[in-house]
Amino acid sequence: MRTEDVLAAIATGLWRWDNASGIVTLDAEAARLLGLPAEPVELTEAAVRSRFHPVDWNEIDGVVNLAVAEGTLAEARLRIMDENGRVIRTVRSRSKPFVEGTDYQLVGTLQEVAEPQPGTAARTPVTGDWRRSREAFLLDAGRALAEARSTAEVLRVAASLSMPGFSPDGLAVFGVSGDRLTIIGHHGHEAGDDGPFTDMPLETDYPAAEVVRTGRAIYLPTPEEYRARFPVTWPLAQRFGRESWAFLPLIVAGRTMGAWMAAFTYPVSFTPDERSVLTTVARMLAQALARAGVAESERELSLGLQRTMMPVLGPAIPGMEVAARYVPTGGGLQVGGDWYDVIQLPGGTSRTGGRGGGRGGGRVALVIGDVQGHDVRAAGLMGQLRIALRAYASEGHRPDAVLSRASRFLYGITDGTEGDHGAARFATCLYLEVDPATGTLDIARAGHPDPAIRMADGTVMLRPTAGGLPLGIVPDTDYPTTRLTLEPGETLMVCTDGLLETGGHDLETGWARIRTLLERHDPEGESLEALADSLVQAVHGPGSHHTIGPLADRREDDIAVLLLSRTGAPARTAAARRTAMTIAQAEPERIAAARQHLRELLHDWADPEQVDSAVLMVSEMVTNVLVHTDGDALLVAEATGDHGKRRLRVEVADASDELPHRRRPGEMASSGRGLILMEMLAHEWGVDPRGEGKSIWFELHEGRDGQP
Repeated sequence: MRTEDVLAAIATGLWRWDNASGIVTLDAEAARLLGLPAEPVELTEAAVRSRFHPVDWNEIDGVVNLAVAEGTLAEARLRIMDENGRVIRTVRSRSKPFVEGTDYQLVGTLQEVAEPQPGTAARTPVTGDWRRSREAFLLDAGRALAEARSTAEVLRVAASLSMPGFSPDGLAVFGVSGDRLTIIGHHGHEAGDDGPFTDMPLETDYPAAEVVRTGRAIYLPTPEEYRARFPVTWPLAQRFGRESWAFLPLIVAGRTMGAWMAAFTYPVSFTPDERSVLTTVARMLAQALARAGVAESERELSLGLQRTMMPVLGPAIPGMEVAARYVPTGGGLQVGGDWYDVIQLPGGTSRTGGRGGGRGGGRVALVIGDVQGHDVRAAGLMGQLRIALRAYASEGHRPDAVLSRASRFLYGITDGTEGDHGAARFATCLYLEVDPATGTLDIARAGHPDPAIRMADGTVMLRPTAGGLPLGIVPDTDYPTTRLTLEPGETLMVCTDGLLETGGHDLETGWARIRTLLERHDPEGESLEALADSLVQAVHGPGSHHTIGPLADRREDDIAVLLLSRTGAPARTAAARRTAMTIAQAEPERIAAARQHLRELLHDWADPEQVDSAVLMVSEMVTNVLVHTDGDALLVAEATGDHGKRRLRVEVADASDELPHRRRPGEMASSGRGLILMEMLAHEWGVDPRGEGKSIWFELHEGRDGQP
């Protein structure tokens, strides 16, 4: 009896689908099952497609592609429809693909089924519930795996996946190292169970090894099939008491990077739908592991780059404490252009040992800067610029000359190269030369934020300093130097703009956030290192999400911060405050900064009206210098005494010998009221001639009304 007659007797038809030509060949029984006359026929793919339910046809396409990729059987249940669109029967299709190059022929059988069998058909394309739960599961799994940022996180996500209708209780991810199979991670096994699999030759007769060699999945629905196909390694799997296994390749960009094992304690037949889910998860898992591997390599690269480029603080500075922090941006390679440095200057005595120990001398330079960009190019330029600054400082140049040479150097190496916004790269920088014996600070600034000083009594003020253009914009730039004195008990902070502007803040609101932390710092009970940690925590920690700015990752920019504190008892009483700043003829806008500077000095003054009076007089005094002389104005303000009974003395000095004189301004006059204001608002005031120029001053007494 012929095979065709036997198949017809059991109501089973034969069919052949040629993918290259699009022709489907049916025998008589297969044609009958499709609702056609019971005779052999050749039809186009479109004609056959019209006999199937549209939903089932879309599903069978994925099942066939999966079978072609894996070299396995394609199995599905399909609803047959008549010309009026009514379902007339359901058939079961089982076929085997024969691949020839890029084309294939699908040869299989069709057999009518009365109704879906429990536990099997429930997972076929015919049932919408399975399809919907499968799609929801794959969406959730894809999202979770896409968010995993490390190999450990990927493995945790894989272990927590609950597949629709069937879930493995044992998972293992195998990797490849040379010609050896290794275990990347596993779940559902005891410690030490991975021992025999951690260093297995790829030639071993083990399912995962074969999957890696061939790139094809292996499904073992029963222990008997496992034992028959892999008798050598069956004893290794037998002791775990599992009933079914699936081994799938982890493929990225056409390369098999490993294998994934899913093991079940109950029998699983691995229907096409189940294989489709497992294959999709394996693909997502492979992509997630590849991303995590790249991210971990990048993090290792960035950490190595940071360790290489970021300096240690070096020998302690006599009479000084130094603390510094660098935090990279949260995106990309986590490297950028921010840096800090501490440089022993010529003539300085280097010491060994920890901070605060021993005695020595010599000037020290502190540098902080920010090269434009957050990429490897910015990090490379930062390294070059840092080396150049060290070289110029070691030659003995003053701060202004160091920055001028550094600007010329950066302009030379970036000329013609583009930065983040299509312009040549530049850098901001603040160079600070310290004399530890006197606390004198000589500061040159290139487009960088001004330093801040926390006084001995807790008052925190920005110290405006003269500055020039950022480094690298023009080849020859002047950088004026500002001299300040850091008194015992005072702490200076310099930082990059990332500490201020990160987290939705601008410079003003960011400074308010940082200023509060500086004011709360207790030098007697809290170390400078703890202060540095709290400044960074204010930006990156959970508390930063409750301050101004959007709820977002705060790592938007690199952060560098450098703290310098002068140790010892304050030279003046804890209630004394003193500040000074220069207002140049070319910078009349700094008059507003002088007013704000004085308000910060008097932030806790008892009488707000006296503060307004002091600010008004300072504005008038400085304006007179800029309008009636050719020189700059030097503002010095000092508040002394106990709280509530303090004395404020403000002096504005200039180089002109011409003394101010009283005038009688008309009603519409715009000037001439300076001395009148002094007489009305100050408790004492006067003009003192000096060797070169003069000084006009006034005093206010806290808690005292009216003039003396």
